[in-house]
Amino acid sequence: MSKTLRVGLLLFPQCMPAGLLSFADLLHATNRRTGREIFETCYVALQAGPVECANDVTLQAKYTLANSELDAILVPGFWAESAEQVEKTLANHANLVASLSSHSRRCQLWSYCTGVCLLAASGQLKDQPATVTWWLAEAMVQRYKKVHWRSEQNCVFNERTATASGVNGYLPIAQTLIERNVSPEVFRDLIKLMVLPRPALSHTAFQAMSLIEQSGKLLRKLHALLEQMPAEQITVKVLAGKLGMSERTLARKVREETGLAVGSYARRVKLNQVSERIALTSVPVSTISVELGFSSDSNMRRMFKELTGLTPVEYRQKFGCY
Repeated sequence: MSKTLRVGLLLFPQCMPAGLLSFADLLHATNRRTGREIFETCYVALQAGPVECANDVTLQAKYTLANSELDAILVPGFWAESAEQVEKTLANHANLVASLSSHSRRCQLWSYCTGVCLLAASGQLKDQPATVTWWLAEAMVQRYKKVHWRSEQNCVFNERTATASGVNGYLPIAQTLIERNVSPEVFRDLIKLMVLPRPALSHTAFQAMSLIEQSGKLLRKLHALLEQMPAEQITVKVLAGKLGMSERTLARKVREETGLAVGSYARRVKLNQVSERIALTSVPVSTISVELGFSSDSNMRRMFKELTGLTPVEYRQKFGCY
C-alpha cells in the first residue's frame, strides 16, 4: 500500500460498539507489527460529537459522515430480535440510510450483523452479492430483491462493499483487509498475537519459530533479516556483515540461544516461511519457492521433506486451511 487507508467507524444511536472497538484494535496491532501507519481509524456519525451506543457506552464522533474524507466505512450492527424490530430501526434511522445512499462511490462500505440491513436499505448493495445473519435471510430476500443474497456464506467481499454475518462479523472483514495489506509473515504473527482463528495444528519443526516468539534482541534482528532475504543469498558472512559482527561471534551467539548452527537456524526460518504460506494460502508450492528466493524448487522441496518428513503437498493436506 502506498498510503494510509482511512477507515471510518460509524456510530449511530444504540449501535453495538464492541465490534468497532475490536476492529480498531486489530488495525492498530497491524500498524504496531509492521512499524507503519497502514491503517487509520476514526469515529464518524451524522453529526460530530458524543453518540450514545448500546450498553450505556458513549463514544465521540470526530467527523461527520458527509464531510469526512475516508477510504472506507465500517457499519456496525444494532440490537434486534425480529425482522419487525429491524424495520423499525431502519425507519428511525432514515437520515442515516439516506446519507449512506448518497455516499461517494470512491469510499468502500463494509457492514456486519444487522448493519448489513442499513446498507441494503441504502441501495448500496443493489446488484451485488451479499450475506446477512441467518435469521434475517428470508426477510432480507423478500425486502431487497435486487441484492444477490448469499446467506450461506459467512463473509462476502466485493470491489466496493463487504458484508459479514453475526455479531463477530467484523472479524472476517478485518482479517481479509489485513491479509491483503501485509506479508504472510506479518499476518501469521498477528493471528498469534491477537488469538485469531488459525490452523489448530503446526509441525513440531516450526514451534516457536515466528518472529514474535523470538525473545532475544539478536534473534529478532536475525530473524527479521532472514525473512526479508532471498534464501539463495543467505550466507553466514553476509548475515554477520549486515548485523555488524564477526562470523565467529554470530555463530557463537546463535548456538547459545538456539542450539543450532547459523546455517541450520537460517534454513529453518526460511522453511518456516514456506510452511506458513502452504498452510495459510492456496498459492502453488513452486510459486512460494520462487517468492522466497530458493535456488530451485526441487532443492526447497528436498530440504522441506528432510526437516518435516513431509512433502509440501502432504504438509498442506495435513496442516493447511485450504
